[in-house]
Amino acid sequence: MAGPRVCRFFVILGYLSLVLVLAQNPVEDKTTFEAAFQGRCGHGSPCEQLCYELHDGMYECDCRDGYILHKNGYSCAELNSTSPSTSELGELVDEIESGEVNAADDEDAVEDILYMRGATFTIHLDTSAENSSRNATKINEENGAADRVELRATSQGPNLEQKLPSTMESIVSTEPACSLDCGPAGNCYIEQSRGDEVDVVIEEDDEGAMDLEGNSVNLRRRQGTFRQRCQCPLGRGGDRCQLEAEVRSPRFTGSGWLAFPALRAAYKHVQLELEFRPEAWDGVLLLAGERDDLQGDFMALILHHGFIEFRFDCGSGVGTVRSTETVRLNEWNTLSVYRHRWDAWIQLNQEKRVEGRSKGLFSRITFREPLFVGGPGNTTGLERLPVRTGFKGCIRHLEANEHHYRFPLAPQGDAANGFDVEECTADRCSKVPCSHGGKCLTTGGDTAVCLCPLGYTGDLCETRVDLQVPSFNGSSYLRYPGLADTSLSWLELSVTLKPTAQDGVILYNGHHSDATGDFIALYLSSGHVQFTFDLGTGPATLRSENPVRLGEWVEVRVSRTGRLASLEVEDGPAQEILAPGAFTQLSLPLNLYLGGAPSSDMYSPKMKTTASFVGCIQTIVLNNREVGILAEALGGVNVGNCGHACEARPCGDAECRPLRERFTCRCRPGVPHPCPAPDDYTPLVPPPAKTSALTSVRYERAVPSFTGSESYLHYNDADTMKRIISYRVDINMRFRASSSSGLLLWSGRQSDPQEQRDENDDFLALGLDHGYLTLAYNLGSGEAVLRYNITRLDDDLWHRIRAVRNEQWASLVVDSGTGVSASSPGQLRQLNTDTGLYVGGAPDIVRTTGGRYAKGIVGCISDLVLDSDFSVALSSPAQATNTHSCIP
Repeated sequence: MAGPRVCRFFVILGYLSLVLVLAQNPVEDKTTFEAAFQGRCGHGSPCEQLCYELHDGMYECDCRDGYILHKNGYSCAELNSTSPSTSELGELVDEIESGEVNAADDEDAVEDILYMRGATFTIHLDTSAENSSRNATKINEENGAADRVELRATSQGPNLEQKLPSTMESIVSTEPACSLDCGPAGNCYIEQSRGDEVDVVIEEDDEGAMDLEGNSVNLRRRQGTFRQRCQCPLGRGGDRCQLEAEVRSPRFTGSGWLAFPALRAAYKHVQLELEFRPEAWDGVLLLAGERDDLQGDFMALILHHGFIEFRFDCGSGVGTVRSTETVRLNEWNTLSVYRHRWDAWIQLNQEKRVEGRSKGLFSRITFREPLFVGGPGNTTGLERLPVRTGFKGCIRHLEANEHHYRFPLAPQGDAANGFDVEECTADRCSKVPCSHGGKCLTTGGDTAVCLCPLGYTGDLCETRVDLQVPSFNGSSYLRYPGLADTSLSWLELSVTLKPTAQDGVILYNGHHSDATGDFIALYLSSGHVQFTFDLGTGPATLRSENPVRLGEWVEVRVSRTGRLASLEVEDGPAQEILAPGAFTQLSLPLNLYLGGAPSSDMYSPKMKTTASFVGCIQTIVLNNREVGILAEALGGVNVGNCGHACEARPCGDAECRPLRERFTCRCRPGVPHPCPAPDDYTPLVPPPAKTSALTSVRYERAVPSFTGSESYLHYNDADTMKRIISYRVDINMRFRASSSSGLLLWSGRQSDPQEQRDENDDFLALGLDHGYLTLAYNLGSGEAVLRYNITRLDDDLWHRIRAVRNEQWASLVVDSGTGVSASSPGQLRQLNTDTGLYVGGAPDIVRTTGGRYAKGIVGCISDLVLDSDFSVALSSPAQATNTHSCIP
């Protein structure tokens, strides 16, 4: 029993020492009490100074500046008179001397002393040299000897020294001693490779290790490689902290942090503004609280699996607010945080605000610990948070309650201390003043460049340029409104370009900002032109047979109808492909980009390259409409002039239209002479040596034209007719017509010339009537007629139409406009015809169509696709009568 009595005696001496220390060094009471009372503020409330009414018929008391609320919840005491009383310690010592406190109470008392701020004392006990150890402390109850025990408060106080990683287990360490000289304020830190720690079996002759309570502990040996490095304080850098380092925009490594003075006047209200650039999905961004063990009030801003979480505890439970979107890695993000008493909201990157509320009735947060930024600092007890590692990335703006924090050490800045913090090289743009709205972009080296808006060029976007034919340098792009729903079922695209690099995105339009969903992409990959599109069920890619020649103008043509797409490059053979799956429509609500994009993350991973295009783009024809490349652009970056003849403005006030190496002049409406007359134009055709080749190519494409009189194509093959004779048919057609009336398509029943035609013979007819598209059909129980009265189509311009019949129901759409629909009478649902399919007209058209049409169409038909996957070969019908090649 001698051992326990000696221990109790020296514990009493420790308490008496603590009383003397506290008497000479009074400290501020650590605990701020809150209490909520039922009722309302007024003469009946016990509040000594201030009273605030809460929710649910409750109120709480508060104190003016310079005072602190007593634990009774209503009294106030001056801050300089709140030193903890020693009477309770004296009573505890009396109880120990009288034997009224048991061992468990002894431990609780010691624990209470350990957490008293600023307390430091030492208890000297009899030391047994043979039992003392550098790595473990043991008590051997058999011989009554114990090691020297030194007890210190856990707070680091104003020094804010870096706490190195520690373990709760006793460790037999084989790691070498840290021998690096890291300067007067640096820490030598030993890192061990992950997975190098292994449990080992204690040999029989090994002396077992015990903890302070005499229990055996698990011994582990650290095996493997160790790496020594220096943790440098804020303002120092280099492998030995030998260099001075100015940090204005800090970058955190995941193990570092900055410390600022504790938040003031923020116990009820906090408003934060933050700009950060994360490099990892997890980390502590900001931490502030009442105690350094995180057991009291606290406020934490963390990254958890890419989402921002704001956690705060007013003393009666943690409230959590979590962003609905993830942060953007390796990009600058903005974050706003607002907390008022119980309520809080956060807003990430101008997205929708997310709100939350803390638990319980307490509404104030006491901030006494430093404000740690970029990591948890000296804070322990991080098991209250789902993330314990520091933030990895850059922070360039921090504002709390309208105070803008400066990151250098005081007095140049606001920081009190910090470790493992370096200058953010991603913020080099602060030294690059881009003019005229240009934006700065950091490069892989130590420099940054300006991304200039349309019409400006130069290192700082200082030079205005008159753009005519745009060129792209690999960091350029032009932005346009997306195709949206204008190309749901079909797409026609023609681009004339001159590439100078073998890889690069020419055109891209997507559906979702995260690069998922529908998209179209025209790009160069190893010199070959490729077109990739996805209708929602998987990508399909077309590739030109031969690579393009760099430095030469080339025309690329893309056509898509439903699932079927084709690609032609100059006079090369057309490539065709059918998209997988059953979806046939394409929706592209995002912006369309030409020559590149602001970020390669916008591109679908199903593309073969993400490089930006390098070269010139001269003309774009989209769905038969020429796009004003510069006039219609919503914006652009780093676009220059191609070095074309149009840059010299050879047409004066007229419009100079580039045509490969040459140009034409077009007079603008209302522009007076001298505007070159049509006879003075540079010819619209290339040099004579190429004319015949191009003409033959265009005629080989075999777009048929029809005269309107006994002029038609006829098909009766099984592949075509099984798509006509069925319960459903889907017709996509591109045509232009100069006649107001005429037959486009016909399929019906044959009849003897001597017999009267049955009124209920099955047929399907598509044509123009007084300029309007008309669909008529009979399934055997009555005729249905559907007329598209919205748009006249007899203007000799190209139009796209879609006619769909699904059993008795049918619809018409013209040029992606509004659809119209109708339904046939009766109960029959299938079309049964035996004449085959006539295109553009029919023989003896009045008798064949039963008087519905008197002539065929006068015009051209370039595409005919059935059921979105079968392209009717207009160049090789079963019969062609009085048709010619259409002149574009």
